[in-house]
Amino acid sequence: MWHDVRALNATASSLVALVVLACIGSAVWWVSQRPMFSLRAVTVESMYEIPLRHVNELTVRNGVVGKIRGNFFTTDLDQVRATFETVPWVRRATVRREWPNGLIVEVEEHEALGTWGEDGRLLSVKGDVFTANLAEADDDHELPAFDGPRGSEKDVLARFTELRALFAPVQLVPQALSLSERYAWTVKLDNGMSVALGREQDRDTLKKRVQRLVGVYPQLVARLQEGRIDTIDMRYPNGLALSSAALAVPEDATKPVKPARKKPNQTTNKTTKHT
Repeated sequence: MWHDVRALNATASSLVALVVLACIGSAVWWVSQRPMFSLRAVTVESMYEIPLRHVNELTVRNGVVGKIRGNFFTTDLDQVRATFETVPWVRRATVRREWPNGLIVEVEEHEALGTWGEDGRLLSVKGDVFTANLAEADDDHELPAFDGPRGSEKDVLARFTELRALFAPVQLVPQALSLSERYAWTVKLDNGMSVALGREQDRDTLKKRVQRLVGVYPQLVARLQEGRIDTIDMRYPNGLALSSAALAVPEDATKPVKPARKKPNQTTNKTTKHT
């Protein structure tokens, strides 16, 4: 090898190249660690230029900046994004660098549609379940209540939208919708009435049952006059069952009727005198 000029030149060139690369790498590393590249500005913006209602820019920035590691060059943008997405009301975040020492974070807020389950969580208009302060969610109006098995959130949301349109002809508005573990639907309306719709045999099952109820609802209300319908069961193929305080049986009517006591027969003994 020591007598091979070409091999020596190639080896020397490789060593020189490695030294140069090492020097360049060291220089880049040294420059990247200068204080001027320490993160000093983190700007939080709305993703779609819609004013943020629940995400406070100052509070979020101060709460998250302390969790960011590294500087302008070394910070992990995916980790920063994930950190911001743990903040209440933040649905999604994107992060980009801003020369020489800043980050710009764009966030998309959750828009709450109603509550989910009994553990204080919320359901968004996009079918996402998230945790946030309920007092901040219902500051404008009372939120509808939703519930269902894990993974059914978007299905419940779709059925709620469908039911609002179906009940509109009789001026009724769904206020709660639940899907049981056996996948049976129950909807509660703004007049306090609860309607059992049961399980779906096909895609149009709920639609047909609600349309059947809407068709006879004015007659039911007219017959009960001022009495409120408490529950309606629409799971019957060709009918329905309902309960209402107006249809309650009077208490006296529930007592057993005693049979009337018979008066003793009065008989007259006639004696016939024979002559």
